[in-house]
Amino acid sequence: MNDTPGWASPGSAPSEGQGAGVPRPSEPVDGSGPAGNWSPAQPPAGQWSPPGIPGSGPGAPPPAGWGGGPQGPGWGRAPFAAKPGVIPLRPLGVGEILDGAVSTMRAHWRTVLGITLAVSVVAQIASILVERYLLPAPPRIDPNATGSEALRQATDSAQSTLFSSLPSLLITMIATLITTSVLTVVISRSVLGRPVTLSDAWAEARPRLPQLLGLTLLLALISAAVLAVGLLPGVLIGSTAGAGLALLGFMAAFCVVIWLMVRFCLASPALMLERQSITVSMRRSAKLVRGAWWRTFGILALTGLLTLVVAVIVTIPFGVIAVIVDGDGIGSALTDGSTSFGWPFLIVSGIGEVIISTITYPLSAGVMALLYIDQRIRREALDLELARAAGLPGYDTRS
Repeated sequence: MNDTPGWASPGSAPSEGQGAGVPRPSEPVDGSGPAGNWSPAQPPAGQWSPPGIPGSGPGAPPPAGWGGGPQGPGWGRAPFAAKPGVIPLRPLGVGEILDGAVSTMRAHWRTVLGITLAVSVVAQIASILVERYLLPAPPRIDPNATGSEALRQATDSAQSTLFSSLPSLLITMIATLITTSVLTVVISRSVLGRPVTLSDAWAEARPRLPQLLGLTLLLALISAAVLAVGLLPGVLIGSTAGAGLALLGFMAAFCVVIWLMVRFCLASPALMLERQSITVSMRRSAKLVRGAWWRTFGILALTGLLTLVVAVIVTIPFGVIAVIVDGDGIGSALTDGSTSFGWPFLIVSGIGEVIISTITYPLSAGVMALLYIDQRIRREALDLELARAAGLPGYDTRS
């Protein structure tokens, strides 16, 4: 199997020998790189402009507007490109990646809403039931405690919070896996302009769920191991110097974790769309991100900021409503330090969490999948494979 498979749209396997019979350009005249840096798949001979654009034949004048006129893109604009689906088939800008994710949500809203709403409701109900019936009551905090007693209470509270958050994190991880796998299939179809139903998307994504779960657990273990290595020297030394060393080690390990997570962020769509194994998907992600780490990090950070803004906008009103309808639980928390809220608070805040998940899951999954497609377009001429898969004229495989 080669290291640059073709477009493995749902229902097909990665292509092999996709560039056979297609003429390859010679080395650039400016000596910017060897001919081997070109993708093996090139546009059909005499068809370097996108099909369907007037005057696109060899030797024909450029379309109107290439000199900066009003009818086409000038030097500062993106070139013409075929657009069978939610994105144009060319390297994408940041705005186009975000717009493509939102356009997928609009074009396939029944499928997107069906999977995200169903998974979010089930996950939130499970979290509420676990929090209400399975987890032990949080320890009470005495606001008047001082010295060693205050330190002991703070330590017990931190341990209880960590233990209580594990079931919720596990449920959230499973929900994210299911939605990401299905939405990646939906986005791959929407790029080609093809319809997709929820049953079709689930049938395509279901066989890859075990591998996707293994990939997620492996990345989590790698992150935990790196953080443990960073904290271990300071913890072993102890005392004030050890605490300072532990803080420095944590900061350094956190930077390493961020670098690794960005490096492997495209492993999930590679696993889903290329039908690759876990390790091969991680290598594919590392190859695609190489040389574009900061751009990838910036897009992911911007997406995270947008999801945070959405979460804050939704959380504030629902939090206020939850406090109003559950006055007894809030009063208990203010008087005796209890953090156990009643059913009204849990139900109202749970509705807010469902709304947040329904909005943010498709956005995050869409950006990740489109970022993967964009990197393959830039490095491997995936736009040609997509054009052929979409059935655009002039891009058939008989070259």
